[in-house]
This record gives sequence, C-alpha cells and structure tokens, in this order.
Amino acid sequence: MKVATVVGARPQFIKAAPVSRALGDHHHQDILIHAGQHYDYEMSRIFFEELDIPAPDVNLGVGSGTHGFQTAHMLMGLEQVLLAEKPDRVIVYGDTNSTLAGALAAVKINIPLCHVEAGLRSFNRDMPEEHNRVLTDHCADLLFCPTRTAVENLAREGITEGVHFVGDTMYDSVVYFEDIARQRSRILEKLHLEPKKYLLATVHRAYNTDSSENLSNIVNAFSQLQETIVFPVHPRTRRKLTGLDGAPELSEIKNVRQINPVSYLDMLMLEQNARVILTDSGGVQKEAYFFAVPCVTLRPETEWIETVESGWNVVAGTSPSDIVHAVETISPAEERQIDFGDGKAAQHIVEILER
Repeated sequence: MKVATVVGARPQFIKAAPVSRALGDHHHQDILIHAGQHYDYEMSRIFFEELDIPAPDVNLGVGSGTHGFQTAHMLMGLEQVLLAEKPDRVIVYGDTNSTLAGALAAVKINIPLCHVEAGLRSFNRDMPEEHNRVLTDHCADLLFCPTRTAVENLAREGITEGVHFVGDTMYDSVVYFEDIARQRSRILEKLHLEPKKYLLATVHRAYNTDSSENLSNIVNAFSQLQETIVFPVHPRTRRKLTGLDGAPELSEIKNVRQINPVSYLDMLMLEQNARVILTDSGGVQKEAYFFAVPCVTLRPETEWIETVESGWNVVAGTSPSDIVHAVETISPAEERQIDFGDGKAAQHIVEILER
C-alpha cells in the first residue's frame, strides 16, 4: 500500500510519528509531504530529528500568510504531488490549514481520504480550526477518532460510515517517548527549575493571538500570578506581543521566563514537572492530562471535554481574575482514567487501512 501523509505543523509531526513507524513495520510505503506551515528549526526540523521521522519526501515550503493564502498555496502544491505520486490513500491529521488543504486535494482527484483525530468539536465557529476539522470530516472516507465523544459528535452530524474509535496517536507518542525524554532532556537543569515549583504556559491559537484584548488579558493574568511561569513563546505570539496595549511588557514581569520554542522531548519534561499548565493548545491540554498535571485552558471552550469532566482541566477563558482563580484553586481528584485509547492507536489505524 502506498500512503501519502500530509503534515504542516508541529502537533501533526507528533501525531504522524507513530503512524509512520507502524506503516514502516508493516512494509507499506509512506510518502511524507510537509506543507511548510511551521518551517523554522525549533518548530519543524528538530521534531523530525527527535521523533525519528524520515525527512519529508516533499516540502512545499508555503510558510506564513493569511489563512486563505496558506490554504490555497498548499492545495495547489499538494494536488501536483498527489497527481505525480498516485497514492492509494491520503492521511491528514488534526485541524490546521494543511489538514484542510490535504483533504481538498485528495477528494478533488478521487483519492480516498483518511482523517486522524476526526470528530473533535469545540462548537466555536470563531476558531478557524473548527471549520478545518468539520470540513475535513465531511470529506473523509475513513475517520479515526481519538475518543468515544468524537464518535458521538460525528453521529450527530450524520457521519457513521467509515468511523473508527482507535485512540489518540499523541498518547502513543507520549507512551513511547516519556522515558526517552527523561533520559535525554536537560531542560530542567538548563533553566534551573525544580519539579512542581513552576507554571508552564503556551499561547498560540489565533483566537488569542489575533485579539489584542484576549492577549492583554492573558499577560495581565501572568503579572498577577506569584509563581515562576515558564513561557516558550510561539513566533506568531512574539510578534503580537510587541507593543501590546492594555498590559505590561512581558519582559517587565519578573516571574515570567520567556524562552524560545522547545523540542518535543524538552516539552514533555517541562509538562510532566510543572505544577499547573496554562494553555490554549489542544495537544498540550491532552499531554497535561496524560501526565496527571492540572491544566487551565485559556479559551472559552475545549474540544477535549474528557479532561474537564475528569477534573484535570479548568476552562478559564481569558479573564485575568478567572485565570488566576483557576491556577490557585484547581485541585483534581486523584482518580484518573485515560480515555484516549490503549497507546496503540497507530497500530489500529494501519490494521484498518489494510482491511
């Protein structure tokens, strides 16, 4: 079987890594197409190196731009590659612009489409990610769901054919790399951090970075917290923080330690040793849950309701007082059931593809 895998951003590299390994173990050909949505070293190439993913067969190098610009240029480039390679299946991951572009490219030339991480819904149509995931699901022939809730979401939209609960490939990656991160990462020593003596924050979603009000509120919340906050700053977020009105300069907040984006293994170490994680990232919410680290979500909703229902995630939005209150009071129950499969999602996906 010849498969074309479309990725473009760092969460997709993490999701694709176990599937790529499983395809190789079963002696299938995997043509890896990198759309180039994330392109600098910290956001792209280091992930291929650490996750032991082969270098992309094709890199479209689309880079930054508006949503329409990115999606259109990816679509044009992907169509040319797919017409030349003629794969049996196209696999897309998650909810980015490269996900939607890969889906459209596949269906326009009648190549069966597989969506990994299908069925997620935030029910917030202000998020571009919500449109990407909904449209991709309605294009897909095979829909690989990470949770039972995702299966139910699809059924409510009338999608029942080709739907499979397989678990979450990000959970596969955490299970596979958790011990490796402990052996190789030196990020705690480098930053002179003690376990459970700091907060970890990430902010990158357009919902926050494209709203000066939301971003100002988050910075104000950081300034009101008393604990050390380790903040790997996404390149887009860094640009938006410059000259931000209504909030102090981040560099002037003594408890905030701005660092460049970190590698996957370093991020796993920072996550599992934080006292609380603050994030607008869906993937980081899940990884916090996998590591049993309390999480405060910097959005008004989450697509990962299992983490909220279990008490390990509080949806705080962007109100400074709500964020501070959540960080200071979150106290999840000790009992925690992993609702994201058995850590073998990639294996299940490949077996279904073979059938």
